[in-house]
Amino acid sequence: MFKVLVSDPLSEFGIQKLLDAPDVQVDRKTGLSEAELIEIIGEYDALLVRSQTKVTPAIIEAGKKLKAIGRAGVGVDNIDLNAATNAGVVVINAPDGNTISTAEHSFAMIMALARKIPMAYKKLVDGEWDRKSFTGVELNKKTLAVVGLGRIGVEVAKRGQAFGMNVVAYDPFLTEERAEKLGVEYATLDQAVSKADFITVHTPLTKDTKYMINTKQFELMKEGVRIVNCARGGIISEKALLEALESGKVAGAALDVYESEPPVDNPLVGHPKVVVTPHLGASTVEAQENVAIDVSEEILKIIHDEPFKNAVNLPSIPAAIMEVVQPYFELNEKLGQFIAQTAVGALKEVVVTYSGDLTDIDTRPITRATLKGILSYHLGESANYINAPILAKSRGIEVTEQKSSYTGGFATLITVTLKTSQEEKSISGTLLNGYGSRIVKIDGYSIDLAPSGNLLLVHHNDRPGVIGRVGSILGSNNVNIGTMQVGRRDMGGNAIMLLTVDKEVQPEVLDQLGELGEIASVTQVEL
Repeated sequence: MFKVLVSDPLSEFGIQKLLDAPDVQVDRKTGLSEAELIEIIGEYDALLVRSQTKVTPAIIEAGKKLKAIGRAGVGVDNIDLNAATNAGVVVINAPDGNTISTAEHSFAMIMALARKIPMAYKKLVDGEWDRKSFTGVELNKKTLAVVGLGRIGVEVAKRGQAFGMNVVAYDPFLTEERAEKLGVEYATLDQAVSKADFITVHTPLTKDTKYMINTKQFELMKEGVRIVNCARGGIISEKALLEALESGKVAGAALDVYESEPPVDNPLVGHPKVVVTPHLGASTVEAQENVAIDVSEEILKIIHDEPFKNAVNLPSIPAAIMEVVQPYFELNEKLGQFIAQTAVGALKEVVVTYSGDLTDIDTRPITRATLKGILSYHLGESANYINAPILAKSRGIEVTEQKSSYTGGFATLITVTLKTSQEEKSISGTLLNGYGSRIVKIDGYSIDLAPSGNLLLVHHNDRPGVIGRVGSILGSNNVNIGTMQVGRRDMGGNAIMLLTVDKEVQPEVLDQLGELGEIASVTQVEL
């Protein structure tokens, strides 16, 4: 029975899949202090939070069973990512669940700003009928600059186009081809802000995006520009924005997020040219349910050891790439497990070479699976997809990816080379339609075997009768051979024998095999 702790208020509908899972116990305990969480977190396989719970290094350290921390939302500022990564704990969020809600709120802010709706409302409810002070502007034929063309930015751009706006976009990953496909004008940041009548930002807050809209950008803008931020406080310099408002360069701003929240003594709050809301971008019934549903589904996948997405402490994998690489996870983990069990000496270097269909895509996620397989043989369950690169680096193991044109006649070929203090070993594998994962080469010897079960790898001299004697010894010790593969380079030279057997072979039987004159080595492998 897996145990999941929900430490912040979440709707029952949102976590229904967790509640319905027959092998999951869900405990909802909200408002816990750090000390209270530390006291109980050791019982749980997963922790599900929103923004209230601060997941500190001490909490993560106490969570000895933790496999995952789920954040029902986008931002993970309340979770110590370094501590989670070092502990091998997956941190997941729900980047898609609030996309529409945030896009709609952003466009509502654009509309409110254009027509001065909040200011007009306040004056009317205060008893004053004033039509002259609130003349607005149309959106039709105005230029909207979208800074950050991710999921939310794309949705805002669509809404701008629906209102007859010309949309110009900046994003560091935007290509001219994609811009054309989306019907937006491709631009640099400086070009985008200089052309805009309205600017809306939709980037994450990183060291590169901190104050990306600053005094320099305000100087490039048109007189009377209007600017909106429903993304993250700090993307726009509040100091520079206030100066631009006071000078008249900026006709108005709409803010849902702030450099410090809540924005105490912030001169922008209450400013006559500024529309403000208290971080409401994702505050819809649908968004709150969607993010909880998304994270609950991911938690289930992780605790059941199934493929998952949206891990913020793993490299982001686009859906199209994930569809290609996911089938290779199991293959590469098995290749790593196999080679780790056959190599002798201290690990020094791992080289993973990709050929064929994998040469043009990001193969880092597959390499992580390889490292997990190698390191788990030595470190057990403490090695996983999250911390495998860190564990390798901390142990001085050099990890290299290579791309090659040689495929050996396969659509794809993956070769793992392991260098130790004593030797160098290699293993190659592929995926065959209808057959799944296959080992196709070991130390340069061609082979064809499904990587599963109990295996015996025998290095021997290619002499008549060797295979028969190996079979006889195993048979006399009640070890049944399922399959046998033999690989050699030259007749009468060195060769390998790879056998699948129905059960673990006892050490004394391995010793008997090793005593045969033509046998160089016998290694038992369990996959």
